[in-house]
Amino acid sequence: MSLVVDAELGAPIRGPSALTGDRRRFWNLTFTIARTEFKLRFYGSVLGYVWTVMRPLLMFGVLMVVYSLGKLGSGIKDYPVMLLSGIVLFTFFTEATAGAVGCVVARESFVRKIQFPRLAIPLSVVLTALFNLAVNFVPIIIFTALEGVRPRLSWLELPLIVLVLIFFAMGLAMLLSALYVRARDIAPIWDVVIQVLFYVSLLLIPIEKIGAHGRTLLHIWMLNPLADLMEQYRHAFIGSNAPRPPTTPYPGWHFGGSSAAAAIGGYAELAIPMALIVIVFVLGFVVFNRSAPHIADNL
Repeated sequence: MSLVVDAELGAPIRGPSALTGDRRRFWNLTFTIARTEFKLRFYGSVLGYVWTVMRPLLMFGVLMVVYSLGKLGSGIKDYPVMLLSGIVLFTFFTEATAGAVGCVVARESFVRKIQFPRLAIPLSVVLTALFNLAVNFVPIIIFTALEGVRPRLSWLELPLIVLVLIFFAMGLAMLLSALYVRARDIAPIWDVVIQVLFYVSLLLIPIEKIGAHGRTLLHIWMLNPLADLMEQYRHAFIGSNAPRPPTTPYPGWHFGGSSAAAAIGGYAELAIPMALIVIVFVLGFVVFNRSAPHIADNL
């Protein structure tokens, strides 16, 4: 009898997993956490949810003034619309990934005491950022109408582009939140990475300006998945009739408003950054899934 007890006591006990067999319970939990965080974010503030809209608009105003003085967007069709849309999309990406870095550690008390699928934590952060993105699309629609941009059939691509961006953010959220439990250096490192991505993701610098310096540079630049998503969003939203720079060194090659595939050199080349998105998502899930049973021990 004692041998049986000793054997049972010595058996490894597996901790809570990343997922659960009850999918409905998992998504209800994720949605509940995200909704609670969204409500508590501006609890007690006078303007409340208005700040969700004001932050990207204030950033847009400052950048528009600065870069208009520098004439960065001169000659670029609907540059203000492109800039505002890019800021709103990148704000979502920043909130989803930077917010996910320390999300598991911030909920240490829950992780140690409650049995629940751990993956609900980083996914709830992405979902909260998605709530903010939905709110921020309101000023985009208003500003687009004021700028005279007409609806077009290519707008049907926009939900798919946003979905790919969400997919990319989810992969990074899972990966960063799992790594941060063991390595707290992830937070300052990702802060630097976010700042770099802000300037290399075609938010401020139009593709026309980069393409004017050579096709090789543009191909390297477009290996960044965010740059491809931003350019494809611009192509679908504004169109492909942007003016070509007069100094184009490659006759017959369109810079302005081109699709991501045309900018990078073809669909074969576009498969590289798209594959990176899939790899990041799979890697993020695998790392988080393996770390989930041991998260409480490592906190």
